[in-house]
Amino acid sequence: MTSTSGEPIHHNDVHDANLDLRIPARYRHDWALFADWCAAADRPPIPAAPETLALFLHEHPAAVATQRRRLSAINAVHTRHGYPAPGRTETVRRHLDAARTQRLDRLGSLLMQKAGELPVLGWPSGLFGRRDALLLVLAATGMSFTDITRLRRRDIRLDRDVLVATTRAGERFRLGPDPEAGDNPAVAIYQRWAEIQAFLDLYPGTHLLRHHLTDPVEISTDRLDTEQARQPLLCPIDRWGHLPHNQPMTPQSVSTLVRAHLSGRAPTRRTLPVPQRNDVDTWVEPEIELDSGYYERGTAARRRDHADLGDLADVFDEIEQRADALLDELLTVLEER
Repeated sequence: MTSTSGEPIHHNDVHDANLDLRIPARYRHDWALFADWCAAADRPPIPAAPETLALFLHEHPAAVATQRRRLSAINAVHTRHGYPAPGRTETVRRHLDAARTQRLDRLGSLLMQKAGELPVLGWPSGLFGRRDALLLVLAATGMSFTDITRLRRRDIRLDRDVLVATTRAGERFRLGPDPEAGDNPAVAIYQRWAEIQAFLDLYPGTHLLRHHLTDPVEISTDRLDTEQARQPLLCPIDRWGHLPHNQPMTPQSVSTLVRAHLSGRAPTRRTLPVPQRNDVDTWVEPEIELDSGYYERGTAARRRDHADLGDLADVFDEIEQRADALLDELLTVLEER
């Protein structure tokens, strides 16, 4: 016997009448605890957001083994009914593993430091620096490399002085101000890269972008149209500074860059000189002197070509008639099948 979601129904499953769910018997007590807490907190138990599950674990402290059993119960009910397991997210993992959280916090601080050291001006050093800085900021949250590559421009936003990134699975990562300094470098890092993408929306290509990175102008990054919102947040950059807007980076390339920056072996992008705008935007047509026989030779050539090509019209007509005949034969064959 199977449920509506295709999962087998066992005779000892418990039916949750309030939610119309089939709960494995070994998970019924843990699920009931979670479902009752969600009802009291006015939060949906299924599908549960990672933040909901993290708050539940915070408000119900217990031994690690007990918390893992609760997670197994909640994950099992979700996957049985066709929903992603909310307990397999970075937000929840941090609540379960204090040692892992401390390691990630130290790693995050180092990544933020590396991001702040990257160049923001110059061609093409500033272009690579702005993208890699945002990449390191996102990695500092603990977000997986795969989730980073799946982010679209619409998936990251500013909530006052907090940077919020939402993964495809709905998990939210928040980067707030430094508790000691009070500022939030992540916001400025994101805005610098968003400025690059907004500039390319207005002026596609690298011709003007290299001047912008040498002498920046103010660009509005507030609104995105539908197509822009779907574009990858982070895209590859070739050695000439070209950015394919609709091509995301790969998890392997993100992993390689993060490790390279952490080890101090990231490639050094030399700042190249940019020609003055007047040097590239102004073009003077050279003077051309024609000899005295130019027009006579041109007239004679046109007369010759007119005579030689006079029969081409008949040739083209014959070709068109043959093409029409072949098309008629093809249609006839198709109709007879």
